[in-house]
Amino acid sequence: MTNCIFCDIAKGEIPSQKAYEDDLVYAFHDIRPLRPTHILVISKKHIASLAEVSAEDEAILGRILSISHKLAADHGSAEGFRAIINTGRIGGQEVPHLHLHILGGSEPVGAMVSKN
Repeated sequence: MTNCIFCDIAKGEIPSQKAYEDDLVYAFHDIRPLRPTHILVISKKHIASLAEVSAEDEAILGRILSISHKLAADHGSAEGFRAIINTGRIGGQEVPHLHLHILGGSEPVGAMVSKN
């Protein structure tokens, strides 16, 4: 796809603060973080959203999920994090390229923490 900011970031055409890279995915720190840890994990292959994945994309989806805990732990969220994939306009997706948000690094406002 042309004119995709995440494709350009994955190709190194737009600078980013890289957190991880392999043959399937690229991860980088969000430029407008919502939490102390806010990393985006994107597919190197252009997939517009989770609604457009196919069976041939299972390895990509698996990799996105399988590296999320290590990325969170390596960047200050070893005790827990949120993994969010917004899908489509109604789902709050702002960039039409499949990506997972890793959010963590502190207690969320109003968090209910068990005392057990």
